[in-house]
Amino acid sequence: FAETTRAGADINVEEAWKLAAGDPSLTVAIVDQGIKYSHPDLAANMWINKAEQSGTTGRDDDGNGYADDVYGYNFALGTSRLTWDVEAYDDKGKNVGDSGHGTHVAGTVAAVSNNGVGVSGIAGGTGRNDGVKLMSCQIFSGGKGGTISTSVRAIKYAADNGASIIQCSWGYPTQSPFTSDSYYERNYAAEKEAIDYFVSKKNNDVLDGGLAIFAAGNDATNFASYPGGYRSYVSVTSFGPDYLPAYYTNYGPGCNVAAPGGDAYISPSGSSAAQVLSTLPSELYQSDYGYMQGTSMACPHVSGVAALGLSYALAKGKQYTVAEFKSMLLTSVNDIDTYLDGTKQSLTTMQLRNYRKQMGTGAIDAYQLLMQIEGTPCLKAKVGVQQQLSLDKYFGKASANLTYLGVEISQADRTKLGISAEPTFVSGKLRLHCTKPGVARITVRAVAGGSGLGTGTSMGGMEIAKEFAVIARAVQTENGGWL
Repeated sequence: FAETTRAGADINVEEAWKLAAGDPSLTVAIVDQGIKYSHPDLAANMWINKAEQSGTTGRDDDGNGYADDVYGYNFALGTSRLTWDVEAYDDKGKNVGDSGHGTHVAGTVAAVSNNGVGVSGIAGGTGRNDGVKLMSCQIFSGGKGGTISTSVRAIKYAADNGASIIQCSWGYPTQSPFTSDSYYERNYAAEKEAIDYFVSKKNNDVLDGGLAIFAAGNDATNFASYPGGYRSYVSVTSFGPDYLPAYYTNYGPGCNVAAPGGDAYISPSGSSAAQVLSTLPSELYQSDYGYMQGTSMACPHVSGVAALGLSYALAKGKQYTVAEFKSMLLTSVNDIDTYLDGTKQSLTTMQLRNYRKQMGTGAIDAYQLLMQIEGTPCLKAKVGVQQQLSLDKYFGKASANLTYLGVEISQADRTKLGISAEPTFVSGKLRLHCTKPGVARITVRAVAGGSGLGTGTSMGGMEIAKEFAVIARAVQTENGGWL
């Protein structure tokens, strides 16, 4: 298993956590199976309808049309009971318990971090009740639910009750009619209207609407499943710890961005450790934690990164349109295409060239999103080689003619990136040699207007400075840029 993993096959969240960890004013609606709201790693981050929590059982205390919806609602069964256990039965005695899918997804988004328990969610806070909130909008319960009417009611509920993101690890099986936006518009008009209603609903101070994030699908087909494949919704593909497409992932048209989803079969024994670890209901698994894989597991990585970005934007007082924020989210990525040559052996033998430019914009990177929000440009460096990074975009096309005064970088950041040689300048480009993957901050100082700074006795230029985030990774696109 160790031979098939690659450094950097992650979302670069550790550095991002130093800047933001979540915000309890933001809510992510988990449109899925029910969340185990009493889970020791989720309870503190559950969205709570306080009017119903302190109200009268059986009465719709807040007048939203649903009685006793303290943590959300079970739209599959039409009840406030969020089923996740094997003891859940309908009125005919049929078991309607769940697989724990919704609880697992929720943990990736916002399991409580820094609490010494279990796992850390991407936007789960610092253990001081400052993570984003999780709303359970249950649309699957055993063999029930999963209909258009169920999803419509759940998504509208999320919009009307304050959610900023709908996290949707589901979609319709890819089949021949499902290959165009117009087909989806005609045949699933009510569902599309509900999603668009959610997207138009302003429920936070950062965006003018909401974010709809879907799994691309697990059919291994060369196009995304709907609704995620629709042109204005985010669709997430999956890669394994080998940084290669997972054997099951959909890819191609309609797919927007890639994230870790696990691939159990990259090791001969099918190791669970190659999948995604998250929260589970112990009623089903005899443990509060366990492994799952799928674009279902990749999707909440992107929802979590988006929630982290909204949290940081709130702290910075930034505001964006939904389109602007999606553009930032989908360009906060690292290259995946460089690896896509030859074959990969998983459950099947995969021809990696088929996935080139088909996995979306790249592999999602939480730190890059926060840098975009902050306004700090990112310089991408390839690990293990000396390279020259262009500064034209930041100092103008005349950057080659500027006089550079030097680079400021802390010793701690030098050590993180394994930089031993002093960064220098060649024809206006920054010469850098990183030997370790990671991120660091640098400041480049230059002279504007002349070859030297003005002094009391001579005329000269003005000192200018620009701070950058250097992101060192093992791969880089062939043209020197990054996706």
